[in-house]
Amino acid sequence: MTDLDDLLQFLREDAPAGDVTSDAIIPEISCTAVIRAEQDGILAGIEEASALFSHVGVTITSRKNDGDTVRRGEVVLSLSGRAKDVLLVERTALNILGRMSGIATRTAAMAAIVKAVNPSCRVAGTRKTCPGFRRFDKKAVQIGGGDPHRMNLSDGILIKDNHLALVPLEEALHAARSHSAYKKIEVEVESAADAMKATTAGADIIMLDNMTPGQVQETLSILRNKGLRDRVTIEISGGIDEESLQDYAACGVDIISMGALTHTVKNFSLSLEIQPVRAGKE
Repeated sequence: MTDLDDLLQFLREDAPAGDVTSDAIIPEISCTAVIRAEQDGILAGIEEASALFSHVGVTITSRKNDGDTVRRGEVVLSLSGRAKDVLLVERTALNILGRMSGIATRTAAMAAIVKAVNPSCRVAGTRKTCPGFRRFDKKAVQIGGGDPHRMNLSDGILIKDNHLALVPLEEALHAARSHSAYKKIEVEVESAADAMKATTAGADIIMLDNMTPGQVQETLSILRNKGLRDRVTIEISGGIDEESLQDYAACGVDIISMGALTHTVKNFSLSLEIQPVRAGKE
């Protein structure tokens, strides 16, 4: 369910004391409007944009759904209502649709690259999201066919390099297992030796961080030779992009997490076109 309180906070940010331009110059007239895609891609944010328009009394008369493929020029939402209400929500709705659809479109493209060479491997997001917008960034990753990964620090145990700078690996794993019997434990490592150590000590997921494809293959080979590969889920992360993604997927890992899905977002282009309702046509 959409968290309307969060969405209304975005609207209040854009119009803390109303839309003074529209209030000053737009009469009390009705209008129709369409939101149109200006490129091809995967839509996300339809639910959120629709909730905002509906909240201010704008009627949504036709729509596409989150996850739909859209082509340039196609109508995404058709709207009718008071002109001032449409204009009040316009930019906030387009910002949400643009960011979320951009994330979903890129995630879908990355997932397709991975599936072509490793059908069992999943692309995942990270916590490198826009502050205040994480829920929607993560939702967009899922709509694009990716895995959201942890939503927050409360959502899962992930022992990273800065934890291990303070607590030895085996001690950290033991403490984590004692803390909760219900959460999987993931450990970030930067070498095959540490991957072996973490697997032997009982980690559920090993994140191979900032390794080259060759180093990843070497680590997996060592784990297989020791009979340990099937005991853990292998995730890789760190600087992976479109150019290197195929090589990493071909290594045979289980998850590829990419901060670039949400920290470097190319906005999906949409526009809102508005027309007044002529006399006798309401």
